[in-house]
Amino acid sequence: MDAIQEQALPEAAARRREGMRLLARATLAEFSAAWEAIADRPDVAPVRGPETGLVMVRGRIGGGGDAFNLGEATVSRATVRLASGEIGHGQMLGTDKERARFAAIFDALFQTERHRPAVEALHRLIATRIDAEDGRKAEETAATRVDFFTMVRGDD
Repeated sequence: MDAIQEQALPEAAARRREGMRLLARATLAEFSAAWEAIADRPDVAPVRGPETGLVMVRGRIGGGGDAFNLGEATVSRATVRLASGEIGHGQMLGTDKERARFAAIFDALFQTERHRPAVEALHRLIATRIDAEDGRKAEETAATRVDFFTMVRGDD
């Protein structure tokens, strides 16, 4: 690999990772609308799943404590292959297999030059919704905030 390819690889991997993070938070309505908006939808073949299972969630006490098993979480995952050969993976918390399948499809579409703009538009839509939800939660939390203060008595 030349120097340019080596620099581009981590950036491309980071963009895909961020996209997969957003796809894991997408709603079924967002996926359905984005899928219907694609005029030249490719053929999609399942490779694995969608399936639901459990993963062990590990935790640490403090920043450097020993790892311990915190508990189990339900996850759904899927892997698909587009007719053009791209393979996409989708995984998310919960039992919604259809969302996992759509996440895998849009991950595969992100890897194609032709469909990347549509997938990036979906990423922006999801990010905007998440930011709005976070803002509402912050406002609700701020409304219940209690400020404490201390009164100092004089030395009489």
